[in-house]
Amino acid sequence: MSLKSSIYKILRIWNDIDAVRKGKVGKRIGRRVAGRASGKAIRKLFK
Repeated sequence: MSLKSSIYKILRIWNDIDAVRKGKVGKRIGRRVAGRASGKAIRKLFK
């Protein structure tokens, strides 16, 4: 695993913890799901 991917993984976990503290977990999960769905749709479109 490269340094860049390690940093991104740590920051993603950090942001998850921050979202729990602020009570915005649902919003964060919704955005993550929407992002993955749109990524899959775009991948199929340009395949």
